[in-house]
Amino acid sequence: MTRFRKAILKSPCPSIVNGITTASLGKPVFETALAQHIKYRELLSELGLEIKLLEADDRFPDSVFIEDAALCTNQFAVVSSPGAESRRGETEGFSQILGEFFGTVYEINLPGTLEPGDVMMAGSHFFIGISDRTNHNGADQLLSILKKHGFSGSKIELKGLLHLKSGVSYLEQDTVVAAGKLENHPAFAGFRKIIVPDNESYAANSLWMNDTVLVPEGFPVTQERIEKAGYTTATLNMSEFRKVDGGLSCLSLRF
Repeated sequence: MTRFRKAILKSPCPSIVNGITTASLGKPVFETALAQHIKYRELLSELGLEIKLLEADDRFPDSVFIEDAALCTNQFAVVSSPGAESRRGETEGFSQILGEFFGTVYEINLPGTLEPGDVMMAGSHFFIGISDRTNHNGADQLLSILKKHGFSGSKIELKGLLHLKSGVSYLEQDTVVAAGKLENHPAFAGFRKIIVPDNESYAANSLWMNDTVLVPEGFPVTQERIEKAGYTTATLNMSEFRKVDGGLSCLSLRF
């Protein structure tokens, strides 16, 4: 079972109010987003993670969603190639940052695009969503890297989802929490499934973190189902990040 010891986070910037969004929930309030981010950071520390916090960068409104800048495994890291043009500068300097923690750091190169919000690690297998942000070229580059290190991977075509982990998350113990079309996807036939109600689909992006599952606040049915499956949960208010299509996993790189 995966145990996380470290996490890299990036502070939200005032320009988050101009972040990319498909939601119709209004603009985030920067001060509230900052307070929510601090709560997130504090909880990760309580769960035993050592935190490296990167400074906010107001050039990139979505840069708080650091998960899309890199993929971290227990052997190596991969700097991503964001599919959204406005986010491509977010990976600047990440090879050096990740080099502080990893002996081997790869990069995904254009025309390949890959955002790790589309990558779900389940043991030694990596599911890669093909979305508007991640294309086949980028996914194939990652699959080649994974193969070098003895990992396996497979691609899943997505429709109607920003990222793969917008609709499914791995909670260890051969269990996924899933919503919508991914509930019955054949790729997850061998997993125990915790089903998210349609009106709580945002909670499909819950996050297993050292024996605790982080669940966004305000989705009681999903939280109850996760607890009935034997997990301890903790909730965090994600209202401001939800306004710009962000979820719990988006806010950190964990390894």
